[in-house]
Amino acid sequence: MFCATLLLSLAACGGDSTTDSDAGTRPDASAGTQDAGSDVDAGADAGTQPEDDAGTDAGIDAGTMDAGLDAGTVDAGPEDAGIDAGTVDAGTEDAGTTDAGTDPVDAGSLPVCGDGKKEGNEGCDDGNTTSGDGCNASCQVEPGWNCGASGLRCHAARCGDGIIAAPEECEDGNTVSGDGCNATCRLEQGSVCNGVGQPCTETICGDAKVEGTEQCDDGNHDLGDGCSPLCQREPRCVNGVCETLCGDGILAAGESCDDGNHRDFDGCSATCQIEEGFACVLAEPLSTLRLPIVYRDFRGNDLPNGHIDFQNANGQETGIVQAALGPTGKPVYAKTGVFSATTHGVVSFDQWFRDVTDVNLTAVSTLPLSRTSSPSSLAYLFEDTAFFPLDGKGWVAAGQETTRPDSAGAPHNYSFTSETRFWFEYRGVEQLVFTGDDDVWVFINGKLAIDMGGVHGSLSATVNLADRASVLGLQQGRVYEVAVFQAERFTTGSGYKLQLSSFLPASPPRVCISACGNGRLDEGEECDDGTNQGGYGQCAPGCLLGIRCGDGVVQYDRGEECDDGNTVSRDGCAATCRLEL
Repeated sequence: MFCATLLLSLAACGGDSTTDSDAGTRPDASAGTQDAGSDVDAGADAGTQPEDDAGTDAGIDAGTMDAGLDAGTVDAGPEDAGIDAGTVDAGTEDAGTTDAGTDPVDAGSLPVCGDGKKEGNEGCDDGNTTSGDGCNASCQVEPGWNCGASGLRCHAARCGDGIIAAPEECEDGNTVSGDGCNATCRLEQGSVCNGVGQPCTETICGDAKVEGTEQCDDGNHDLGDGCSPLCQREPRCVNGVCETLCGDGILAAGESCDDGNHRDFDGCSATCQIEEGFACVLAEPLSTLRLPIVYRDFRGNDLPNGHIDFQNANGQETGIVQAALGPTGKPVYAKTGVFSATTHGVVSFDQWFRDVTDVNLTAVSTLPLSRTSSPSSLAYLFEDTAFFPLDGKGWVAAGQETTRPDSAGAPHNYSFTSETRFWFEYRGVEQLVFTGDDDVWVFINGKLAIDMGGVHGSLSATVNLADRASVLGLQQGRVYEVAVFQAERFTTGSGYKLQLSSFLPASPPRVCISACGNGRLDEGEECDDGTNQGGYGQCAPGCLLGIRCGDGVVQYDRGEECDDGNTVSRDGCAATCRLEL
């Protein structure tokens, strides 16, 4: 997705404790006021009139100073005058007028910390009185930050200075990318950096600890529960209603952007609002659509601790699952009490798409679908006729499963399942095609759309959503979920083809662009040298002027002897921030 306590001291000059020179008369003083150059009239009521005082005004307002003196000024005329707060009476004019040539004190002109205007003795003013964001509660710049001169949001002074200041997320002691903390001190995807100068490490999605670039971590490998196995926000769909959240990449009501994360200073804030200095625009359709996919590896039934449903029976079989997903978003076994040619009961089936200790091993990845057509008719395709994503992994890597040859004799790791999901906005022109083996079930809006169950060779099925809209409960303009479940249960082949045509993403991709860094001074910028790395006299991140002569802070380590906030000579501090004699 930052007030100073100002002590104003007014000194009255030239008075003593004797009576004033006004023909021996002395006005009564209002409660709480003192007549400079006169005695205090103790006990006088506020607003009482003076004694007969020829040629003088009557009544002094509560809280004002008499004697015709504005702070540091001398009144021409009788000293005793009726003076309103902040006014000076020239001669014997009526109270409330202002002396010609005098400077009244205007409390409204004093700096107000938190109003977004850097004035007076403020070192910064970012529009709030919160510390920790670079400009503290007294409107002074905090160490490691640069707040510029315009009252804009503060930014880090320099990446690599050992102080983590926004937009920085890490400081690992260098400005090299590829080690978890990149060259601009931002976290790299999948990394967590604990402490300044410490090396970064990879996050562990699924350990129930949200850290680094993770948006969430619910401690499981389930898709469709609001937190993906990649620890990213996702919509949660129940009974045909998909609930979206900030950070899931879907632009919803109340959001001005959603870039799929909860990170500030990237153009779209952690609360899904466009950040100052950025514009978020529609991006070109993705060249590659990457869907999260969860694989679960099993041991064949012919091995110790093998699963009874893998490397066992053979034959195509529909009706293994019910027509709707269960309350946890998983297929529901439909063969209880009914003969099944390739499955062996609900207990063993329920293990296919759930993590079960000592039964399966889970691997999380992405399924890359390449764009195959023009943006006007989007189509994405993944196709692999030798689909063995767990080769060298899972139970084979653990030494508890053997590789098995394909039709050409090449060894592979068989006996696995996969699950992937994505969300789209229904328009009535979408088409889904799946080709593969063995079991394949596709659910749209939680309802079964493709049933190619059983152990079989490569089969294909196509769904034109407009033809099935009524059965699937689809309404144009609403967001729905597609869930694809697949199982590879028998040798000797394995194929997987998923083609999506004219599926409009639930939120078309947007990119947030900052004008800062184009080498041109744009609105809201104080400088822009193209790199904006910061340093003395250089343009700092965020296109703010960095530490420099004229910033009002004496940088002794840079050879400055003074800094009066300007670069004008002959005012005691030269344009080079050296004392003038």
